[in-house]
Amino acid sequence: MNVDNLITMANQIGSFFEAMPDREEAVSDIAGHIKRFWEPRMRRALLGHVDSESGTGLDAIVQEALARHRSVLE
Repeated sequence: MNVDNLITMANQIGSFFEAMPDREEAVSDIAGHIKRFWEPRMRRALLGHVDSESGTGLDAIVQEALARHRSVLE
């Protein structure tokens, strides 16, 4: 699985939800979208990237969503 593609997709999701006026809701919705529409191995690969590379390449709002809602995404 190409982590660069996952980073691009996660950042696109983040960009969409970041336009929401309520940041808390946006962060929650990013995690919810990834949970609902990404298969488990995609989520594991993205979280592995966060662990091994400190989330390099991920937008701040995506990193926040992954950190806050990690237990739901695992």
